[in-house]
Amino acid sequence: MLDGMKALARMPARRGARAALMAAAATAVMGVGLPAQAETLRVVMHSALRVLDPIITTAYMSRNHGYMVFDTLLALDENFEIKPQMAESYSVSEDGLTWTFKLRDGLMFHDGAPVTSEDAIASLARWGQRDGMGQKMMDYVSEMVAVDDATFEIKLKEPYGLLPGSIAKPSSNVPFIMPKRLAETPASEPIAEQIGSGPFTFKQDEFQPGVLTVYEKFEDYKPRDEEPSWASGGKVVKVDRVEWVVMADAQTALNALMSDEIDYWESPPYDLLPILETNPELEMRVINKMGSTTIGRPNFLHPPFDNKAVRQAAMVALNQQDIMDAMIGNPDYYKICGAMFLCDTPLETAVGAEGVLEKDDLDKAKAMLAESGYDGTPVVIMHPTDVGTLRTQPVVAAQALRDAGFTVDLQAMDWQTLVGRRASQAPIADGGWNMFFTTWVGADVFNPIANNMVNGRGPDGGGWFGWPDLPKAEELRDAYARAGTTEEQAAIAAELQALAYDEVMYIPGGQFTAPAAWTTSVKGVLDGPAPFFWNISKE
Repeated sequence: MLDGMKALARMPARRGARAALMAAAATAVMGVGLPAQAETLRVVMHSALRVLDPIITTAYMSRNHGYMVFDTLLALDENFEIKPQMAESYSVSEDGLTWTFKLRDGLMFHDGAPVTSEDAIASLARWGQRDGMGQKMMDYVSEMVAVDDATFEIKLKEPYGLLPGSIAKPSSNVPFIMPKRLAETPASEPIAEQIGSGPFTFKQDEFQPGVLTVYEKFEDYKPRDEEPSWASGGKVVKVDRVEWVVMADAQTALNALMSDEIDYWESPPYDLLPILETNPELEMRVINKMGSTTIGRPNFLHPPFDNKAVRQAAMVALNQQDIMDAMIGNPDYYKICGAMFLCDTPLETAVGAEGVLEKDDLDKAKAMLAESGYDGTPVVIMHPTDVGTLRTQPVVAAQALRDAGFTVDLQAMDWQTLVGRRASQAPIADGGWNMFFTTWVGADVFNPIANNMVNGRGPDGGGWFGWPDLPKAEELRDAYARAGTTEEQAAIAAELQALAYDEVMYIPGGQFTAPAAWTTSVKGVLDGPAPFFWNISKE
């Protein structure tokens, strides 16, 4: 079998008939409207792009789109150091109550308008309504005021040392800066245009949702005069055009990569990695070294998961080993981890994690379900079938819950449909849901402020999908934000993790890494918590 895979891996120089046929659909859309002599990077991402507003959703495709079109005031580098990005500088007053930001000269939106302080203020305000870390920051903000077109101040009610780290947040939701007229869109509604000041412009006239997304180099973008590192530094665009081509079938994407129909594959499935590893015409690397975690999120609003005891029984019915074996298979790429703020971090702890770490707990889960008062109400689990790192967890969970005595309704859909539906608080009969699974990069979950799943603000306070209403969780997150030492932070994080497990705010399914693959003609691929397409060139 492996010999056959190796033989297939040696095919890239020969454009076989089968590869050509499998790539035909992609070829039909690639190159449409292509400028003469344009250097084009063709990419298969982990999913199609449909939700274009990166603030109204935490979906990673929307975040990835955001990094193409928009820019940020501050950014994290690979050493987790906060660096100015759109900001030329920032400082804090001696009493810790006023932060002052000055914008770089020459910043311009794609429509030719200059970037001003008013744009930054409006953008931060909108982000602060949706994002968990932004919401917590805004709890401390008394006002944001423009000093002049290039300078603004954030005035606080009390000192908040996490403010720069919040504004430098590298993943969903990223505090992207957009024109004031767009940032004034209600935070519950999508923006009407994709106008940013980022390194690429969005080609609305070529956008085919579910098929093709096109970006072109923004010629008036002014990169920083620094080496790029994660989302910081100089965002120098070295290609004319980037095309995100949708190939839901993994074999089609594999053949397209090996026949040079595409240049880059963000998330190849694990069962195809042996083919990629043995192909000398391809490179493969884990660009997100911090790794990711997969989680199951119950909906607190509707039966049966409005009952804490039922949620606890569901958590015990699942175990990480089953999830990781089905999702990844290769232990080189995963680890069993009960730490809600990730293993191998200062906040790692297994407190409260017995329910997801212990094996062979089926009898215990059955007993807990029987004692919970569960009445057979079906559990609606949304099942995305088009994303390799998301399609297996719901199937494993559905079977485990059935084995424990639950009635389960596993509903298949594509990931972008799930992204839209999970925002609905409607009853189950009107299109609501009880559980879904997703994955988070480590940068999104490694502390209690960044981690949206331990947000206890509920449905009316801006909580994340699932909407647990737990004031105690918010008290602990506030305490973490005010903690003066790493020891205090670790103790508070452990207490919050114990609460989150007791309430089953979410069910951690394991920690993993996922490599990307590209042809050897592609150079300059950056590490980071998201795929970045500046600095990439083609030979």
